[in-house]
Amino acid sequence: MSDTTNIYEQTPDLDTIGGRLSRAREASGLSASELAWRLGVKTATINAWERDRSQPGAHRIAKLAGLLGTSISWILHGIGPAPREDDLSAASVSLQMERLLRLHRQTGNLIGQLERDLRKLESAGT
Repeated sequence: MSDTTNIYEQTPDLDTIGGRLSRAREASGLSASELAWRLGVKTATINAWERDRSQPGAHRIAKLAGLLGTSISWILHGIGPAPREDDLSAASVSLQMERLLRLHRQTGNLIGQLERDLRKLESAGT
């Protein structure tokens, strides 16, 4: 796009707000529950937005745009920079690393709990 091109000259994305949110979330590599946690809402709220059963409030739109790597105008009207699904950015890699580390901690916690439970069972059986 040249510097003189107006974003309103572009062909708008005619999907719904929910459809655009869903596509942007998937392109960012976030699950609905991860996005909900980052926004401080319930996963059901994200699901309702993506299914067009409700819409995010104005105070959430800017944060959504930042988290999803898109513009406010694209979320609301389908005009402007859209997320790129094939974009490998530092932010997307960082999000994937955070997710992997969180899963690693959870796995460690589960292993520890299973080891404690196993020791209890072994000591009760002897």
